[in-house]
Amino acid sequence: MWFFDALASGFQHPTDPGHLQWFRIIFGAVLTARFSLAFGQGGWDRLNPGSLSAYLAEQRLGPARARLLITFYRPALIARTAAALALALGLAPRLALLVILPGAAMELLYLKSPNAIRYTLLTGTCLLFARNLGHSPIVEHGLSTANTWAQCLLVLITTDIYWNSAWQKLRSAQFRSGLYLAQWVHTYTQVRDQLPYRRQFAVPGLVRRHAGNLTARDVRRWRAVAATVITAEITLPPALLIEQTMPYAVVAGIAMHAAFTCLKPRQLITFSGLTLGTYVAFAA
Repeated sequence: MWFFDALASGFQHPTDPGHLQWFRIIFGAVLTARFSLAFGQGGWDRLNPGSLSAYLAEQRLGPARARLLITFYRPALIARTAAALALALGLAPRLALLVILPGAAMELLYLKSPNAIRYTLLTGTCLLFARNLGHSPIVEHGLSTANTWAQCLLVLITTDIYWNSAWQKLRSAQFRSGLYLAQWVHTYTQVRDQLPYRRQFAVPGLVRRHAGNLTARDVRRWRAVAATVITAEITLPPALLIEQTMPYAVVAGIAMHAAFTCLKPRQLITFSGLTLGTYVAFAA
């Protein structure tokens, strides 16, 4: 298996640089979408003087740093979006990353759910370690050690994300029992018509009707779903590394992340998109 050969050789085992170049394209495309969406639903006006967001930033950061954030907020939104598009197209990719990563990290200053941002920073840093990111939308194939270290890092990060997520779910009796998922879908079914941004959620009507009533049968169904998710998160990383099982693992991963994204499309577009994108790094 190429991954263990790379570890044993001190990352001198040759790999196809095209794998990381594909991820560079996916990374840039996903962040272009995320950063573009950040302009809407009040994002452009988030830190307007006198707004609640500006007040909270001042309380959290202090007046001087809050003023600095407010001053550079809008220019940063524009610069990071342009840089993400440039990265996807292969235009000065390393420079683009040096704009994207601080632009993404800026969200840590005002968002309450930073997990997707941290994952973005981790995977983006892996790209910085790659020595051959390509310089166009065209992917170059061959064998070299230029991206071996970065490719291994990407595999390790995604494996850790999956296994840590599975561990947290295993520790939660409420999730294992199916009660958490049943309660989430039931609550959403009850309040969906009152939500200000209904497009942030996309739970299919079939699921709401047949598994959104919080009955004992519904909880049993969600218990089976919870067990399936935990099993998938544990088995996906090794299955992705094995050539014979990789196609099946990719299909399973896409199905799992599609289901995740239905729960919170806007919030999970980055995590799901980047995680599925890392699958190219598992290939030999």
